[in-house]
Amino acid sequence: MNRPRILIAGGGATGVILARQLLSIPHKQFKVTIVEPREELGSGIAYSTNEPLHLLNTRVSVMSALHDKPDDFQAWLGTSGLGRDHDCDDARSFAPRMLYRLYLQSLLAPWLESSGDGRLQIIQDRCVHMSAIKAGVVATMASGRTELATLGVLATGHALAEPEATQIGLSPQADVLIIGTGLSMVDEVISLRKAGHTGKITALSRRGLLPRPHRLTTPVKLDLADIPLGAGVPFLLHWLRQTIRWTEAKGGDWRDVLDGLRPFNMAIWQALPQQSRASFVRHARTLWEVHRHRLPPKSDAIIRQAQADGQLTIIRGRVMGVDKVGDQYQVTIKTRGNESRRIFGRVIDCMGIIRDLRALAGNLPAALVEDGTARMDPLAIGLDIAPNCAIIARSGVISEQIFAAGPLTRAGLWEITAIPDIRQQCASLAQTLAEKLENIPQNA
Repeated sequence: MNRPRILIAGGGATGVILARQLLSIPHKQFKVTIVEPREELGSGIAYSTNEPLHLLNTRVSVMSALHDKPDDFQAWLGTSGLGRDHDCDDARSFAPRMLYRLYLQSLLAPWLESSGDGRLQIIQDRCVHMSAIKAGVVATMASGRTELATLGVLATGHALAEPEATQIGLSPQADVLIIGTGLSMVDEVISLRKAGHTGKITALSRRGLLPRPHRLTTPVKLDLADIPLGAGVPFLLHWLRQTIRWTEAKGGDWRDVLDGLRPFNMAIWQALPQQSRASFVRHARTLWEVHRHRLPPKSDAIIRQAQADGQLTIIRGRVMGVDKVGDQYQVTIKTRGNESRRIFGRVIDCMGIIRDLRALAGNLPAALVEDGTARMDPLAIGLDIAPNCAIIARSGVISEQIFAAGPLTRAGLWEITAIPDIRQQCASLAQTLAEKLENIPQNA
């Protein structure tokens, strides 16, 4: 009989980290298959960039992909020499995101080399469907190929609309409109300025909020008992603001509070009633994210300089319509009490990830939701999952064979986009999957 096999759909950060955790479990001989359409593993939305100025928004010291080796990323930067070459070998520094892609690839190198044990298989294809059968799971690829595995994991990460080649054919003097003022906008502005773009850049969002910059912090020491778990969003925000005021009165900073709160963010989310979760997503999510997901100081300095130069303008408003006029775009913008039409040489969508996975045709999770194998959570921000990360069908039945990991599981965990959270989830899920395979016979 063939050895048991776990198939992971998605070879971005989540898929790679989970595969490494599975392959590292001692005394286990099951196989792992990663299905990934891109040529390079680890090339998800964040880490596919080749721009050295696109930095991680978390310090080197906490970016290890391995929960039991907290200094692994920093050590890799040192031994590879890339930390020195890119001036990011200090634990407090912010490394280029393209280096993290190389680091992720290094995690699986021992199993991909000719001297490897043959347990890791990479299929360059896109998984478009996964179904449970008596013998395991059947994964169907975009090419029509099918693969049989014992267990399957959805690790397709964030969903984005198809990106436009934002600088191809763009005059350096053209005015540019960026819809969105978050981290994706920061990347675009950095790339445009580095390319020598001199035209005006307008970034627009409903609130006009920019991500706040990182500072060195001393996280406030909190216990779970200090936090009003289960309280509504207004009371939680009141408690948070009061804690920040107390911290600032002692010479601290709001970042100290948010960093001290971080280990408890999942517990806070899980204790929120469904109505409170909906209220948070609708009213407080943007404010939370610009404080929680911060900018490296170097990135913040570029944005501030672009504003000081008069090149970058941030406005609050909404795009009401976009019409192509020759090789330009006429955009109708509504701001408070005013509606105007402006001409831009390029309009760039930086509204961020698509939380409702059903919005993208051909998306694997969407296909499973459509046929009832999986279901969205009530807020439509991720898949509905059981505590062990098994997907839940439309009927309410918890799958015994198909699981999900990473950002797809944000509905149940909320904080599952950063590497420190993903690595912990992957370590736990790897043990869950390995235990499920214990009674399956292996080749002699």
